Amino acid sequence: MQNSDMIQLVAKDSNIQWFIAMLLALGTAGGLWYLLNTDDQPVPTTAVPEPLPAEIEPELPRYPMPARIEPQPGTGPLIPMPSLDDGDAYFRMSLLSVFGNSIDELLVAESLIEKFVATMDNLTRSHISNRIRPIGPARGRFEVDVVDRDQEYILSERNYRRYDYLVDMFTHADLDALFEIYRRFYPLLQDAFTGLGYPQGYLNDRVVEVIDHLLDTPQVDMPIRLVRPHVLYEFSDPELEALSSGQKLLLRMGRDHAAQVQQTLRQIRTRIAGA
Repeated sequence: MQNSDMIQLVAKDSNIQWFIAMLLALGTAGGLWYLLNTDDQPVPTTAVPEPLPAEIEPELPRYPMPARIEPQPGTGPLIPMPSLDDGDAYFRMSLLSVFGNSIDELLVAESLIEKFVATMDNLTRSHISNRIRPIGPARGRFEVDVVDRDQEYILSERNYRRYDYLVDMFTHADLDALFEIYRRFYPLLQDAFTGLGYPQGYLNDRVVEVIDHLLDTPQVDMPIRLVRPHVLYEFSDPELEALSSGQKLLLRMGRDHAAQVQQTLRQIRTRIAGA
């Protein structure tokens, strides 16, 4: 072999070795780069969606009303229940059938069902606004006896006669017929109760609660003393003045009237609560 051929062969071997060395270097550098840039990185995982919060189920009513009302024998089929907005006329006629036509002049002209429910709900609170009352005020004027013209008064027994008509009408009503009206119109009454801000509330439970509250009205010694710090009279005893509007109403109508009303409330409670 000539010298020139030997030189060309050596040159080719050198080129091949250089090329292989370059590939090895690039491969090593790439491996180092991958290790340096991925060693501390978190391993990607498939995202698992968080479970949705479970829906809060409304509490079961303590005193459920019957879901279906069967007509009494011989009465024929019931008229389909209207909406709350259209139910007042039917509700009024049903009340007249129990209490008589004379009550018609006492009932408000608008939002009768809603005002009945709102007043019931407010009997446990400190005040009932006149604008939500379904029945007008008791007949006659509020009667007091003066003890000290500037300081103290006594609730007059003459005041109790203002409630004779309403108490007599309530305590002598046909409670079975009244209960049937309550059951019949219960869906509309429940709608009115929900509209007061009780989306999960159950009206019949609230009615029982209010009745129990009224039955818990304390007995007080007579006569009942009053003061008049402003326009309206108040109980001079702070504990009596702190009572609810419903309990103070029972006190204002007199002990005998209150006892009659409470006895009727017990009978109503038995019908709507089953005990």
